[in-house]
Amino acid sequence: MSALSLRRLRAVARKETLHVLRDPRALGIAIVLPMIMLMIFGYALTLDLDRVPLAVWDQSRTPQSRELVSRFEGSRYFSIAETSGSHADVENALDHGRVLLGLVIPQDFGKKVASERKTTVQILADGSDANTATLAMSYAESIIRTYSQETLVERARRMTGKAPVIPLELRVRAWFNTDMESRVFIVPGLIAVIMMLISALLTSLTVAREWETGTMEQLISTPLRGPELILGKLVPYFAIGMLDMLLSVLAGRYLFSVPIRGSVLLLFGVSAVYLIGALSLGILISCRAKNQLLASQAAFVATFLPAFLLSGFMFDIGNMPRALQFITYLIPARYFVTFLRGLYLKGSGLALLWPECLLMAAFGFLMLGLAVRSFHKRLV
Repeated sequence: MSALSLRRLRAVARKETLHVLRDPRALGIAIVLPMIMLMIFGYALTLDLDRVPLAVWDQSRTPQSRELVSRFEGSRYFSIAETSGSHADVENALDHGRVLLGLVIPQDFGKKVASERKTTVQILADGSDANTATLAMSYAESIIRTYSQETLVERARRMTGKAPVIPLELRVRAWFNTDMESRVFIVPGLIAVIMMLISALLTSLTVAREWETGTMEQLISTPLRGPELILGKLVPYFAIGMLDMLLSVLAGRYLFSVPIRGSVLLLFGVSAVYLIGALSLGILISCRAKNQLLASQAAFVATFLPAFLLSGFMFDIGNMPRALQFITYLIPARYFVTFLRGLYLKGSGLALLWPECLLMAAFGFLMLGLAVRSFHKRLV
């Protein structure tokens, strides 16, 4: 087999570059759409729970009950949206979605606390979103538990004249994401999902467009070989993909304040390998579909849905059914998400992330090889 002709490869790359530059829709998909997706998902997707709307029915109206309510008011996790006058008011606020939680303080609360007797308060939660309700209730329980412990400490101080010694003190420190902000966790994974989708969508239209516009017959009649056509079409989109990666990294750093703790050179080097695999997957789909609409739909189904659902970007793979966990090993975005989070959050290098890098390299070479083999210089 003769060597590749760089002259023919450059000619194909130049032709594809001119097509992209002359087509504003292609440029929009290539550059504008990734930024729009990053903004929408970056700001909309959050796992943080702040300012939960709370309805309070304080039947006691004593210093003790007001002290408990003030604990909720002073917390960053709660915002008192309504002050109810009856149990029906609390239920109505929950039914209409105005609040997520309801705090009901009984009438004898202050009296029992003052007389050092056991008392109770009630938390009502909208369980429509089970995860959010569970998290909100845990925050509420923490506030009430702290109030109860401080009440016991104050009671012991009055009885003994000194504060009791707490036998166990818990000190918590979060590594890698010390402020526990979800965007630091979400943005790196989001970059992996967006790069997979955009890359495959761009190249999924290339070969199919040649078939639909009738120019494939002209290409087939030339000395141009399959590898030269595939690689030539990859070149401009690879440059666009690396530009998208640069813009995504800059947006993550300066818009979402997500620092890069690892090597920037390693980040872009591995991203280039991942990008080659995603672009080659799009060309493979384009060669098989020979129809732009079908190719774009197939690219979306084959990239975005698996990358979003099965890569560990939003849902923990360990919590998935065992069968789905095995399927995730076939999703290249899984390895890129792991790589990006390790590099962004932990500052990890090749010493820890080499398995993911090796698997992404295998994916890139496999997709590129399949894309080259899938193109045949014949009209059927």
